[in-house]
Amino acid sequence: MEDTTRPDEDGFQALACSEGGASVLERRSPQAPGPGEVLVSLRVCGLCGTDVFKLAAANQPPGTVLGHEVVAVVDECGAGVEGFSRGERVVLAHHVPCGDCTYCRTGSETMCSAFGKNLLSPGGFSEKIIVREAAVNSAMRAIPDSLSDETAVFLEPAACVLRGVRRSGIAAGGSALVLGGGSMGLLHLLVLKAAFPSARVGIVELLKERRQLAGALGADFACEPAGAKAAVDSISSGEGVDAVFDTAGGRGALESCLELGRRGSTVVLFAHAEAGEQAGFELNRLFREERRIVGSYSGSVKDQAAAWELMLSGALDASVLVSARVGLDQFDKALELVCSRQALKVLLEP
Repeated sequence: MEDTTRPDEDGFQALACSEGGASVLERRSPQAPGPGEVLVSLRVCGLCGTDVFKLAAANQPPGTVLGHEVVAVVDECGAGVEGFSRGERVVLAHHVPCGDCTYCRTGSETMCSAFGKNLLSPGGFSEKIIVREAAVNSAMRAIPDSLSDETAVFLEPAACVLRGVRRSGIAAGGSALVLGGGSMGLLHLLVLKAAFPSARVGIVELLKERRQLAGALGADFACEPAGAKAAVDSISSGEGVDAVFDTAGGRGALESCLELGRRGSTVVLFAHAEAGEQAGFELNRLFREERRIVGSYSGSVKDQAAAWELMLSGALDASVLVSARVGLDQFDKALELVCSRQALKVLLEP
């Protein structure tokens, strides 16, 4: 990562994408919030798998600032903003649907064209951020003293997970399997246990230390891929689980998921696959066994609200998944920790 800033310059630092998937720390000009907007100072921003995916694909225009799992402090409110004050800690979300289109009316809010707009300027990996009006009104929340930064920063990813959990159809007393024990796989475990305390949830993961952590976090079992079938049978009377959540991605993972669910079960696709990758499975198996494959992308405002209630109640606290906090000027270290699987969730800070 190249650092092009000078400490004596005015403005703020932001971590921007450059050519070939690299990043550069830039000095940006001071910003002022417009009507309905809020200027905030970064406290922490989580490094998300989506950020890593975009950098690896090198598909972002130079100058783009990634980062969307943000806890910050209010610096200045624009004209007309109510309910927030200077110095207040807040948690942000970067996407808000219009609420009126066909997608919003039919429960597919994350497919809304307005939802794709990033409402954080320039982005979460920045010392200063302007929160656009729609996000201020619908997706910015004051953080009570009872919640730490490390807890609140999981609001956006927890909402994404909760959306998939809801789409799976799992109910109280049900059974679920999560494929992958990384930060998002373990967050699935925590969300499932928070939303459905009586649910039986298993984790399939290669790394021993992550299996051990899953057990400590309440998993009913945590096993290697080779032992998945036997472990699933042990909690489902040999029938298979009600829902399988794929946080690994790809054709092979999907085929494994289909083997581990019962007849009538749901597979939730939560992870990116390689560009152009095609699935291959027997169609009649889906038809005759009434199986479902469901995609789940991001989290709506409603999902954010539900995840926030779980946090406020104390039922959901994912802070244990934070492995490290590093400065924006150490982004390469953060990326290495995540990509080498030495860390679960890494937080970037000024």
